[in-house]
Amino acid sequence: MEENIIVENKAEPLWSQLQKFFFAYLKSMRLYYAFITGIAGWIGVSFYFRRMTYDYHKVLGPEDYQRSALILVILFGSWGINQIFNDWLGIPEDRINAPNRPMVSGELNVKWALTLSCTLMGIATFITYFLNPYAVIPITLGFILNFVYNYSKAWGLWGNVIFGLMISNCTFYGFLASGPTPEPFWTSNRLCGIFLVALMNGLMTYYTYFKDYEGDKAAGKDTFIVRHGIEFARVAGIFGAFLPTLSFFFFRWMGWFPFPYTQEFIYCGIMTFFLQLWTAYCFYYYSVGPRAYYSNVTNFRACACGQVTMIAIFNGTLALYLFGITYVFIGFLFDLHSDHRA
Repeated sequence: MEENIIVENKAEPLWSQLQKFFFAYLKSMRLYYAFITGIAGWIGVSFYFRRMTYDYHKVLGPEDYQRSALILVILFGSWGINQIFNDWLGIPEDRINAPNRPMVSGELNVKWALTLSCTLMGIATFITYFLNPYAVIPITLGFILNFVYNYSKAWGLWGNVIFGLMISNCTFYGFLASGPTPEPFWTSNRLCGIFLVALMNGLMTYYTYFKDYEGDKAAGKDTFIVRHGIEFARVAGIFGAFLPTLSFFFFRWMGWFPFPYTQEFIYCGIMTFFLQLWTAYCFYYYSVGPRAYYSNVTNFRACACGQVTMIAIFNGTLALYLFGITYVFIGFLFDLHSDHRA
């Protein structure tokens, strides 16, 4: 792969070079996505401590909150760290879809960026081992699937499936890293929760492919949208918006996902369903061009808020706070990336 590496200015002070590098690195992290991995992992953390407090009557202490804070830092940072590898692998299509991205334009030094991301991944894995050695499994799988995902975009809907599985590892990670591994590990409600996380994220990335249509087509990435065309894909997007809700009610009907409804869960669920429908509407009418890019703020909110709705199962008050914070800050961080070609 051809590398587009910034040429260092020997006359420029090292501190100035580092400032520019870190600014470009943060820009490439696209931190509005951090809520996707962060909230997905928070589901696992919330469920673990709910189980400890209600089933084992454990009283949470300062060390539990410190552990949770450390886990969440890793989860919220994981998207941006891995995004550097994603951008590196996706340079060919990004030259068409997003020519102003720092790695494509030469603003970001590729070798420095990859070295920093590898270092941060190593530190996160080292810390994770001491939290719970088994938690190294999902962090490793997520890292591997990030590479597989970049190639799976050429496999139609399998690209979306791989992406969903990749993010679902964050939920596994949050659950395992929170403490000793509980027995039994596999239960129907956990499997249903993981499936819903994977489905919502697979659907989210399906909509993001609309803005990448021209670049994916030119780079030979045979996504569902490239294979079947914009007109058919946008109709499929309307039907796709109903899949998470229909799947949830199917699991409830089968008795696989039992829990009492709460006011907080119902509120978050209704608002999420509206955001999912609004996302499908936006991409139906604005499938190409700058509006397709800006419609993604609703898309990201729908996905992240859908994950918050699952937290409402275990902690309704926390979910209401997270719903508002997630909605506001995804919009705020997205607005910092106003260039639709970056």
